[in-house]
Amino acid sequence: MFWTKTLIPTMKETPEGAEIPSHILMLRAGLISQVMAGAYSYLPLGYRALRKAENIVREEMDRAGAVELHMSAMAPVSLYEQTNRVEAFGNVLIKTDLPRGGKKIPVVFCPTHEETITDIVSRYVSSYRQLSVTFYQIQTKFRNEERPRFGVLRTSEFLMKDAYSFNPTLESLNESYDAMYQAYCKIFTRCGVPFLPVEAESGPIGGDASHEFMFPSANGEDKVVHCQCGYAANTEKAEIGKQNLQTPNTEPLPLKEIATPETHTIEQVCAFLKCEPRQVVKTLIYLADGKPVAVLVRGDHDANENKIRKTLQVNKVELADPATITRATGAPVGFAGPVGLKLTILADFAVQPLANFVAGANKNETHLLNVNHERDFTVDLFADLRNAQAGDSCPRCSGTLQISNAIEGGHVFKLGTKYSQALNAKFLDADETQKTIIMGCYGIGINRILVGICETSYDESGIIWSVPLAPYEAAITPLKIDDEQTMNAAKELYRQLNDAGIDCLLDDRDQRPGVKFKDADLIGFPMRIVISPKGIAKGEIEIKWRWDKNATMIPLSNAAEQIAAVLNEERKTNKLFLKQKKGT
Repeated sequence: MFWTKTLIPTMKETPEGAEIPSHILMLRAGLISQVMAGAYSYLPLGYRALRKAENIVREEMDRAGAVELHMSAMAPVSLYEQTNRVEAFGNVLIKTDLPRGGKKIPVVFCPTHEETITDIVSRYVSSYRQLSVTFYQIQTKFRNEERPRFGVLRTSEFLMKDAYSFNPTLESLNESYDAMYQAYCKIFTRCGVPFLPVEAESGPIGGDASHEFMFPSANGEDKVVHCQCGYAANTEKAEIGKQNLQTPNTEPLPLKEIATPETHTIEQVCAFLKCEPRQVVKTLIYLADGKPVAVLVRGDHDANENKIRKTLQVNKVELADPATITRATGAPVGFAGPVGLKLTILADFAVQPLANFVAGANKNETHLLNVNHERDFTVDLFADLRNAQAGDSCPRCSGTLQISNAIEGGHVFKLGTKYSQALNAKFLDADETQKTIIMGCYGIGINRILVGICETSYDESGIIWSVPLAPYEAAITPLKIDDEQTMNAAKELYRQLNDAGIDCLLDDRDQRPGVKFKDADLIGFPMRIVISPKGIAKGEIEIKWRWDKNATMIPLSNAAEQIAAVLNEERKTNKLFLKQKKGT
């Protein structure tokens, strides 16, 4: 492709509203164009990179034995009602009514395709001889992001690879899960995106085991809890190791009620009472399958709803509404406390050693001092109910946990029978008994692969692409387009590289060399090839890797052969790209 024959609208300045590197660079490099909040068009360069990521995903899914199909982006609401996901997704689910024949047909724009694929399998798979099988597609998904931001990182429309395994036994599910797990490792390695598999919760998808594939990034919206021993989990799932639960040898002081006007947060309470957050106990009122319960956590800790749900063995946990809190405690939000509370009380392990602590008094703008459990109230159960924090003990070794920001790039789940049971996907086993198919689900955000590169591989000049993902692997830059010899050499090299399977762009613009170099660095082409009249006179051309400071001169006579060899090798291995990343 010639530069003047395509569309590459590069920008010199940071676009208004762009906050993180990937958003800034993708806009400045002319990869994307915003249509509206949460929706972007991919311009030619961006679409080429997106298709390359898509092809890598497709190749590894095929190698892992998955079978590609293509499902409708719409589905009837009734399918999602059968699996109870209309309520689970809430406002995230985009719904509409199609006017047909005087009636309104309610449909959804699919956020994922568990319902559709399970419905297909329930119709056409009926025997154990047809199992195990994994289907996948690369398809546009829709979710109503109420706060779309950070460019294509969080949007209402995105490209996703979603795969679904259908298995006759738990053993075969484990085999399918492991095959997808390994395929994901190969995909992200080939793309050149740094990744960390972490234990995760399944959320509204359902299921009982899952891993997220996270891209460590300072601007990631997710948190990863990890240890040097290799343990890693997201904050929803992260366990906490052994804690010091010894109660200090402190004499209980008399319980004291104190007015605390205008203290609705832990920070305000601590400022008013001149104490530390770790000396305060928060009493949070939750609805567990609709029933109010109280959860106690230390003032400097955050409650973990997934841990609360599992501890209570209920399906749904959510913070109670203000009216429910007032009925249960007799006080408005912010002043609940355990003393005198007539609810089931759960407390985090970190609350157990506390003595003479501060808690709400179940009275407006009032707190209690010197609260002690056993003397002043009874805890029904102590458990791990909070989010892990940096410095907590690792649950797998004697080390301590660290917390890093990350971007979720992929997710794999063991679903079990949640969807197959609801949609009657069954099979006849070898013993002539009918059984429910066991499922797994495996997703990758194709767009997020590009975000992962742009967030983790850039410098002050622009993006640094890996060869497998780059919109073009090489940019041929003739310095004087009005010089016949220079342009002839550039066009001939362009032809030879294309014939050798190298994806290259010829910058035929009538611009100063500095402009061309800056644009090439901004976009991040892995190799820049400079052809000048002086070089032609010497029979040489200049090549430079995007990540190297210095250029190299090579003979023009066999330049195409040399360049094709190194680019083909780099496309397969990412060796040089990964080496320079380790050195930064």
